Formats: sequence, structure tokens, C-alpha cells
Amino acid sequence: MDRRLLFLALGMFALGTDSFVMAGVLPDIARTFHVSIGAAGQMTTVYAVTYALLAPVIAALAAHVPRKALLLGSLAVFVAANLATALAPTFGIALATRALAGLGAAMFSPTATSSAASIVAPERRGFALSVLVAGMTVSTALGAPIGTVIAGLGDWRWTMVFVAALAAASGLGVAAFLSHIPMLAPVSLARRVAPLADARVGLTLATTFLFFCAAFTIYTYFTVVFDRVIEGNPNLLAALLVAWGAAGTVSNLVTGRLVDRVGSRKVLIALMAFVLVDFVLLPWTSASLWTAVPAILVWGGCGWAVMVPQQHRLVTVAPAIAPLLLGLNNSAISLGTTAAGVVGAAGIQLLGGHGLGYIAAALVVAAMIASALAARRIASFAAANVPGASAPMRPVVPAPAVAAAEQAKA
Repeated sequence: MDRRLLFLALGMFALGTDSFVMAGVLPDIARTFHVSIGAAGQMTTVYAVTYALLAPVIAALAAHVPRKALLLGSLAVFVAANLATALAPTFGIALATRALAGLGAAMFSPTATSSAASIVAPERRGFALSVLVAGMTVSTALGAPIGTVIAGLGDWRWTMVFVAALAAASGLGVAAFLSHIPMLAPVSLARRVAPLADARVGLTLATTFLFFCAAFTIYTYFTVVFDRVIEGNPNLLAALLVAWGAAGTVSNLVTGRLVDRVGSRKVLIALMAFVLVDFVLLPWTSASLWTAVPAILVWGGCGWAVMVPQQHRLVTVAPAIAPLLLGLNNSAISLGTTAAGVVGAAGIQLLGGHGLGYIAAALVVAAMIASALAARRIASFAAANVPGASAPMRPVVPAPAVAAAEQAKA
């Protein structure tokens, strides 16, 4: 294992912990600032929307900035923002600091991804990128539960200090061990978003957005949905979050092989069907520990596993610009997380916390429809462009973007 990758992965671990730990400390935040649980959930929304919208913009605008300087600058912003959240005297200031943390995350994530691909040999780039993805996914099974326990033992403000410490450790490692990071060919913002003009890509990204909006509508208000089980016990809450994250980590390892064997379409249908049934039953299964644990395992395992066939579908549509498409997919996930905070807050007012499963299930149905339309478009396009067909294949982005992406490889 290249230790340089480990410090970049630690930064991704800090970003993931910052995103996912909020679900465990929302009640404490609401009590501290004397706001509703729905209002407190907007701290997740502000962070996610800033990250989702600024990540591709910063990646394009800062293409000529030395990678190491950008990594250290982003981590410095992220550390300062989380410490500011810990010290925030009012809810308004806390929201502003969450936006600042999102800015730091938007600077770090695409830079770390491209850096990981450039500091290793070409034949090891896939492994390098998987290490960074692991840093993010492990945060759901380890970072968020640890942060929740810290909040339970002391105060949610110490959880923000914990996140800042993780990012600071990553920064120290980057400063010490990443002496030189090669600059990759820049890709403009226009070229980054050009794939959205292709219906196959747009529908696939819409599937990602809708599905993760559904999944995080439940996750953001985890303590509300499962309050009858948790009963204010922070240790039990942390254990349930560990189960959710661990299920997702394990399922990702298995799903890749299934996709290779039967294809992304069948795997997507099966995974989303399981989640749909799980969410429909959630108002009843969330009432008891014995039913809540299986429901959380199905939700965590099948929910995170959807990422694999979705990524496979995008790479299959346009292999030459796969890094750009996967970056857009990550933005769709973040926007889904953003929308989940708003949808969940409205759902609590409309149906109550225990009824959020119905709203999430409706979003899963919408995701399944978008997925089916994407599969139909992909199949039609492939049929129209078989060897010997008269219609020429239309590239998903202009040729210069393809060349730049192939050169960047990240």
C-alpha cells in the first residue's frame, strides 16, 4: 500500500464522516439552537449543496493550481470550518460554517481523486481510486458511529472537533509525503457538464439523484425514524449506524461480481425492488429492535450497492470519458443528499417521522422509472449503432473533451 494514498483516503474519510455523522447528532443540535429537527437537518443540506455545486466548478477553475497547494488549502478551509461550527453561537452562524465546510470538501475531493490517479503507475490507477472510495465508504461504518459516540459522551461540538482532527492529520500526511503531484491535462467546466446533453447519461444521473434522495431522506432523520428503538441511547444509535455502513461496505464487494455476470440492468432492478419493499414496511419495522436491524441491513446493503451498477452503466455508455461521468454521478449523489434534507423536513411535517418510509418509497419508484427509461435509451442507441448501421454514432461529448479526458485518466 502506498502511504501517500492512505493520507488522501484519510481526507476522504474526514469528508465522509462530516457528511454522515450529522444524522446522529441532529437532536442535540436542535436542542442547542432551539430549532426543530427539520431545521437542524438543513445543516446537512447546506453542506451537501455547496459540495455538489462547487466541486466541478472548482475542479475547472483551479486546474492550473499546483495539486499539493490545492490539497493543503482545501484541508485548511475544511478544518477551520468544522472548528467554527463547534464554536458557533447561533444557528445562522452554524449554517454558514457548514457552507464553508462544503467549500473545503468541494476543493479537496476532485483534487484528491485526480492526484491519486497521477502519483501511481497507469496500471495501478484503478486500485488507487478504489482506495479513495474506500475512505469515503468506511466513514459510514466507522467515522460516523465514532462521532455519534463522542457526541453522546460529551457534546456534539466535540464531534466537529473530531472531524477537524481527521482532516488535520490528512493535511500533515499530504505535507510530509506528497512532495510532487504531476499536473494533469485540464478539462473545462463546459466539457465537464457536456455529457448531460445525452439522454442516456441524463436519465442515469436522474436515477442516482432520485434513489439517493430516497435513501438519505431516511438517513438524515435516522434518529426520528428509529426513535422507538433508540430511545435516546447514543451507543445503540452508533451500533445501528455501524450496521448500516458495514452492510454497504460488504455489499459493494459482492455486487461488482454480480454485475459482471448478469449485467447492470438486472442488478439495479433487484436492488431497488428490495429497497422499495423495505421502505414501504419501515413504519412497522422501525418500531422494534428485532425488525429494525434487518430493515437497516437491507437498506444499507442494497442502497450502497446501487452505486456499482450505476457506475458500470455510465462507464459502458462512454468509456473514454468515464472519469467525467463518474464525477457527475458523485455530484448527483450529493444533490440527492441535499434534496433529502428538505424532503425529509417536509415529510415530517406532513406524515410524521415514522411516515418518511412512504415518501422514500415513492422516490425509489421514480428512480426505477428513470432507470428503466435509461436502459431503453441505451439499448436503442446500441441497436442503432451496430456495425453496418447507417446512422453514425453520436459522441456523448465533443471530441476535444474526449481527448482531454483520455489524457487526464481521472
